[in-house]
Amino acid sequence: MSLGLRYMVVAAFFFSLMSVFVKWAGSTLPSQEIVLARAIVTLVITGVMLRQRGISPLGNARGLLALRGLLGFIALSGFYWSVTHLPLADATVIQYSNPVFTALLAAALLGERLRRIEAVALLVSLSGVVLLAQPSFLFGGDARLPALGVAVAVATAILSAGAYVTVRRLKDSDDPLVVVFWFPLIAVPGTLLTMFGPMAAGLPNPGYRWPVGTEWLLLLAVGVTTQIAQVAMTRGLHLERAGRATMVSYLQIVFAFVWGALFFGESVSLTAFAGAALVVSGTIAVARRRQAPQGSNASGSGSDTDA
Repeated sequence: MSLGLRYMVVAAFFFSLMSVFVKWAGSTLPSQEIVLARAIVTLVITGVMLRQRGISPLGNARGLLALRGLLGFIALSGFYWSVTHLPLADATVIQYSNPVFTALLAAALLGERLRRIEAVALLVSLSGVVLLAQPSFLFGGDARLPALGVAVAVATAILSAGAYVTVRRLKDSDDPLVVVFWFPLIAVPGTLLTMFGPMAAGLPNPGYRWPVGTEWLLLLAVGVTTQIAQVAMTRGLHLERAGRATMVSYLQIVFAFVWGALFFGESVSLTAFAGAALVVSGTIAVARRRQAPQGSNASGSGSDTDA
């Protein structure tokens, strides 16, 4: 497995842990308050790391850095919103279609070609996600999903893909820590605006309050796991082609089902096990596929090597 894909596996693992802490914190706190806490922790930790290394947090390609932060913030907020307006399984399937959009955008904007085996692996993993989540519109139940909820979820997946492609584009201009820093730099004021703007306009408080007790620890855990995941993901996208790298994100679903069984007593069906097997199989197929030699393909990552 290449170094870039190893970073993406680490990112998937810690993003899945983050979702556990978000689930616990979300039982008593509004989602945007969790987004704000996550952004503040990431901003502080990354700022300290940049200062220790003597790297300017302002970066070089500031327009792209701001775009990455804006796309990431809107995508994260949109995903949280879609989860509250759609069945979790349906929102999950739509969100994890983002590697497909990432591959398409990377091909169009970065000239990165998706190889045949990678396209097949992408479809296999996406099929696994469908079996894991078992959305109602495919497995029965009320298929009449709210049109606005579906539209927001699809837009969120596309915006996530745009953020990943932007991170990939920034590999030639900025340090990964600078890229990570600009996400909370945009997200903190953006979240404050979405939280308190409506209240300033006279709308009722949707439940925002000062955290108490263990809520502080949960919010800190969300921020720390996010920090590790964001740094690993950014380094992975700097080393690996965007379409190939984001396929590994499907492992988050497998990890999430493990945590659900361990911490929340959620049962896992045989269908879900089959879905997990497909996700892992697709990831392994991508990981075992050797990169083209440097210079043989303009879409390659250049400095990437296989271990």
